[in-house]
Amino acid sequence: FDPRPAEARAASARDRADAERLRDAEGRGLVMLELPVDDIDADALVRDRMVLDAEEMGELKKSIQRGGLRLPIEVFPSPEGAKKPYGLLSGYRRLQAMRELRAASSEPTFATIKAVIRDPAAMGGTFAAMVEENEIRASLSHYERGRIAVIAVQQGAFGNVEEAVAALFPTASKAKRSKIRSFAVIFEELGDMLSFPDLIKERDGLKLAAALRDGAEGRLRAALAEKVPETAEEEAALIEAALARLMPSKADPARGGRPRKTFGAGPSVALKSGISLQAEEDGKGWLIRLSGKRVDRELVETTMRELEALLSSNLR
Repeated sequence: FDPRPAEARAASARDRADAERLRDAEGRGLVMLELPVDDIDADALVRDRMVLDAEEMGELKKSIQRGGLRLPIEVFPSPEGAKKPYGLLSGYRRLQAMRELRAASSEPTFATIKAVIRDPAAMGGTFAAMVEENEIRASLSHYERGRIAVIAVQQGAFGNVEEAVAALFPTASKAKRSKIRSFAVIFEELGDMLSFPDLIKERDGLKLAAALRDGAEGRLRAALAEKVPETAEEEAALIEAALARLMPSKADPARGGRPRKTFGAGPSVALKSGISLQAEEDGKGWLIRLSGKRVDRELVETTMRELEALLSSNLR
């Protein structure tokens, strides 16, 4: 029994309802707060964006000085025992710009920042939410995508890289996810050796990943250790030279000797799906080449498994 007057009980009920609505609105990111910049841990997550462009940062600071920060950052409540009350989910550049402006001017207006509190679990996890924000606002390089997938696995967010790529980039095509996994291999095997990894061209990166999968890590690391490049172009040349050394040299017909057996193309099949199969014999055996727009690493791996099962059953 509540001995308070009816009006007091009604007011208390309204307050509870208002508090519940406020908490719900905050959880859904509908309430904007002003948080001290010192209360936010910018390194609560390993960031997917590797490089902050100095020119873009300068433009952002000028924009904030002229008209204030228009877009809020996103934060999440830190776990108990963390060094700061909030962890940064998205808006690293905006937070960094506000901190630099405060350090340069000491104006109180730069001591706080507009923010909304998010529930990472409702957004697919902290890594997924951060990646989604950067994919929308500033497209990540394949290397940055592969890197954050590996880091997410290392920090226990996912069981393996394939699972991480599928969860972090759910709208990406199969071909794009295959490329991200290739660049994840580069980060795992050579990340500590590369000076400009986010500038590796897609074609060069896929060649590099293929060489690493073929066991060339040691030779590539030795080649990259010969010199520290000063530019991305210099590093690309080093990688190209290292890959060239891994390729088998062509035979010199002028050297003579016993004529080699001539090999050539075998049967070919064009499927209704748009995929073509071409058999070919070389000095080591038979090859089956798959070509077409729908051919990617996943399809090749599936085909390998089917061939394995077919050949295993036929040889029993």
